[in-house]
Amino acid sequence: MTAMHDVINPATEEVVATVPLASVEEADAAIARARAAAPAWAVVSPADRGLLLRRFSDLVGEHQEELAQLEVANSGHTIGNARWEAGNVRDVLGYYAAAPERNFGRQIPVAGGVDITFREPIGVVGIIVPWNFPMPIAGWGFAPALAAGNTVVLKPAELTPLTALRLGQLALEAGLPEGALTVVAGKGSVVGERFVTHPDVGKICFTGSTPVGQGIMRGAADRVKRVTLELGGKSANIVFADSDLELAAARAPYGVFDNAGQDCCARSRILVERSVFDRFMEHFETAVRGVVVTDPRDESAEMGPLISAEQRGRVRSYVEDSADDVDVAFRGDGPSGAGYWYPPTVVLPGATTDRVWQEEVFGPVVAVMPFDDEADAVAKANDTAYGLSGSIWTRDLGRGLRVARGVQAGNLSVNSHSSVRYSTPFGGFKQSGIGRELGPDALDAFTEVKNVFISTD
Repeated sequence: MTAMHDVINPATEEVVATVPLASVEEADAAIARARAAAPAWAVVSPADRGLLLRRFSDLVGEHQEELAQLEVANSGHTIGNARWEAGNVRDVLGYYAAAPERNFGRQIPVAGGVDITFREPIGVVGIIVPWNFPMPIAGWGFAPALAAGNTVVLKPAELTPLTALRLGQLALEAGLPEGALTVVAGKGSVVGERFVTHPDVGKICFTGSTPVGQGIMRGAADRVKRVTLELGGKSANIVFADSDLELAAARAPYGVFDNAGQDCCARSRILVERSVFDRFMEHFETAVRGVVVTDPRDESAEMGPLISAEQRGRVRSYVEDSADDVDVAFRGDGPSGAGYWYPPTVVLPGATTDRVWQEEVFGPVVAVMPFDDEADAVAKANDTAYGLSGSIWTRDLGRGLRVARGVQAGNLSVNSHSSVRYSTPFGGFKQSGIGRELGPDALDAFTEVKNVFISTD
C-alpha cells in the first residue's frame, strides 16, 4: 500500500492536501526515466534548450500568484515573501535560459596540434530540497542543471511538496520532454537516500542541515559522486559605533526574523560595539516590537508561523528549556490559538559557549552581544563551525572591506542584509557547505570538462 502524507498549513494546523510518498521502487523508476531522457536532452541545440527554459520561465510568471498562494498554505510563508519566491523561480529560469549558448569551452595553445575543451553534462542530477524555501532552492538547482544539458530528479521535503509538484507540471506544459524534470515526493530516508546510492545519479545537490549533509557526503564518497551542499548557518550581524545606528537597528529584525528565522542566512547573532550597545538595544526593541506577526495571507504580514509543532518545540528549547543562563531581553508579539507561532525573541547569552550563541536555532530567536574593537568583532563572528553569510554596518568603507575579508563566510553584505542574487554566487565556508550555486559560473558545477587534442602533424 502506498504511504500517504498529510500536508499541514502551519498557520491553521489544517490539512491542505494528502500526497502519496514514493517507495524505493518508484524512486528507481523516476531515475530510470531521467536516465532514458538524458541523451536526447543533452543533444538539444543550445538555442532550443534556452527557448524551452524561457517558456518555462514565462509559464511560472503567468502562474506566480497561484504558486504564491499555494506556498502560503503549504509552508506558512507570508504572501509577500511567497510572491517573491515564485518570482525568483521565474527569474532564475530566465537567467539560465541564456546559459546554454554561453556554456563555453576553451582553446589551449599546445605544440603539434589544437587542444580544445568542452563542458559536458553529468547526466542525471538529484536535487534534495528543504522545507524552509521550497520554490527558490528547487529553482537554484534545476535551472542551471537543465541549462547544462542534465536531466533532473527532484525530491521536495515531505512537509512542503506542493509547489515543487506544481513546478514539475508547469515544466511539462512548457514543452520540456518527459523525464527532463521529475518531481518525486517522498521521505528523505527513502527517496533522498536512493538518490545517493543509485549508480545512475551522477550528482547530488542538497540544502539542509549539516549532519544530513555530512551523511550525504559520506555516501557520495563511496561512489565518487559529485555534490553541492548548502548547509547550516549561524551568521553574524556586526554593528560598529560609526554606523547609522537607527537604520542598523531598524533593519536588524528583517535580517533574522524573515521566514520566522527559518533561514540558513539568518543573522541570528548580533554583535554591537560596546560604546553604543545600550543605544542600539533601545532602537532594536522598538523595531522588534513593530514586526507584524499575523496570518500569512494578510498583505501586512511580515512574519508567519514556524513550519511544525516539532520545530516550535526545538526553538523553545533554546530559550525556555535551556540549561544555559539565557536572559530574554524582550519579545515581539504574535497570534495565539491554532498555528505554530513563536514570537520574535531577543536574548542576551551568558557566554560565547551558550547553545543559543553557537547552534543554529532556525527560528525567530536572536542573540545579542557586545564587542570591543574590530579584531574582537571578527574573532567573535568567526567563533562558529559555520560560515554562510553575515552583515557589517559601518560608514567606513575601508573598515567594511577589511571586516568582510576577515569574516569567514561565503556571502557578506555591508550596510545591508541581502545575501542572495541569482546573478552572483551563493554558498558557504567551513561546515556551511561545499560548492557554489547561482551566478555566472553555476553551470561549472553541473558539467565535466572534456579535453580533446587534435594533431596537426
